Amino acid sequence: MQNWYMLPNPVSEEALYDSRVMREFAGVDLGGVRAPDDESTILPFRHLMKARELGAEMY
Repeated sequence: MQNWYMLPNPVSEEALYDSRVMREFAGVDLGGVRAPDDESTILPFRHLMKARELGAEMY
């Protein structure tokens, strides 16, 4: 979603709280759990994708 909508990390976190469609796409259920946050989830995932050169496959 970040790549498609060109969202910086903090905005991606906010989008998961604000958009039901993005939560459903990402598989995030806020029923009793917080959305993934920038520092502990989103940023490490982006670094992992970059290290494994997976980002180019998404375009």
